[in-house]
Amino acid sequence: MSSAKLAGLMSAVSIVMASPAVIVMALPATAAVIGVNTPATEVSLARLSELPASQRTEWTDYINRSEQQMAFDRATLAAELQSGEASPPPPTAGSGKMVLGKDAAWYATPEARAIADTIISFQTPSGGWSKNQDRTKPPRLKGQRYSNNAETMTVGTGSFDEPRDRFWTFVGSLDNDATTTEMRFLGRVQAQLPGAEGDVYRTSIIKGIKYLLMAQYPNGGWPQNYPLEGGFHDGITFNDNAVAKAADILEDVAEGHADFAFVPADLRQTAGAASARSIKVILDSQVVVNGKKTVWPQQVDALTLKPISARNYEPRSLASAESSDVLLFLMRQPNPSPELKAAIHTGVQWLKDHAIYDVAFTSVSPEEGRKLIAKPGTGPIWSRNYDIKTGKPIFGDWSKFIHNDVNEISKGRRNGYSWYGNSPQKAIDAYPAWKAQNP
Repeated sequence: MSSAKLAGLMSAVSIVMASPAVIVMALPATAAVIGVNTPATEVSLARLSELPASQRTEWTDYINRSEQQMAFDRATLAAELQSGEASPPPPTAGSGKMVLGKDAAWYATPEARAIADTIISFQTPSGGWSKNQDRTKPPRLKGQRYSNNAETMTVGTGSFDEPRDRFWTFVGSLDNDATTTEMRFLGRVQAQLPGAEGDVYRTSIIKGIKYLLMAQYPNGGWPQNYPLEGGFHDGITFNDNAVAKAADILEDVAEGHADFAFVPADLRQTAGAASARSIKVILDSQVVVNGKKTVWPQQVDALTLKPISARNYEPRSLASAESSDVLLFLMRQPNPSPELKAAIHTGVQWLKDHAIYDVAFTSVSPEEGRKLIAKPGTGPIWSRNYDIKTGKPIFGDWSKFIHNDVNEISKGRRNGYSWYGNSPQKAIDAYPAWKAQNP
């Protein structure tokens, strides 16, 4: 960025009081590359020496079970085809279109039933679902893969997202709201079909609950993908609210939510225990900086609970949007402990302190797309990622370089990711009522 351009931007951006004690300036004084992203380490038997001896057996069992489940999923799919028979083309990527906000009666319509039938057809043998699939499309064909076409991905580039097997990736995932959204849609459909015709949907939900229970790590967290795939996918994933949504739906099951009231009492109890077990790992993953609790990263190492990276452009960071959903989950807990209360108080305060005003991340031209520009009177918004040490916004790129100015990253990456948003406001808005009930 030229000095003249930078001076112009800085003169246009005011320094604003975001709270009585906090000053927030939206743009950095100078644009710079401030670091290089490095890959996360996967969960493996070889790493279990990092854990206390008392914990190694349950982690060994978990890893072995994961490998067995992947073999089971693969064998089940292969058995659907006759020897020498070609498999159908894999599903194509698209929006899920599993609308959850319709009037209750709509979920009994043929349209909703057709979506539910497609959902069931794509449930993996282990009980989960892949991501980014249009559920309004026809059901899965025999021998058709559960996940999208990934063999077009360029390999050998050093991408942190490169799968071990391009023909078998995200076969069971919590990424992009996968699995939990399918379960919630099926829950609404079965609620409108209390008779025998709803049993197929209830059976699928039960299988999904057992999948979430099986996928949960011994310490209470969840990986992005299960069975485990390695790399950053093995991290306990707050990104896209995977942990919060898994814990939330299990808590709904335990509490007998209308969409899950049919679940047997013993399984409801187990679901409740699993949701409760996630609270400790959530509290233990809240990042402490200079002795003060802040918020949560996008993902943490499953064994050490230290922040890790994900894709090339997703560095170790403090994550505002994901922290909001974690806080909302914690606020729904009855009889919160002092530690849980402290996590909420400090997390909400951190979000308040890091709100950004008087700028907008918006389209500036067809050629450039979105950029961060001065816009007095707007806000609050939050950067998706904040540097752990400084608490300032950071932005990654495919190059793995970490920048302090979103306008300096490549145009494609700048326009292909939600670098700024206002979702933390949900937790801030919910906080006063929670605080009044939990003095």
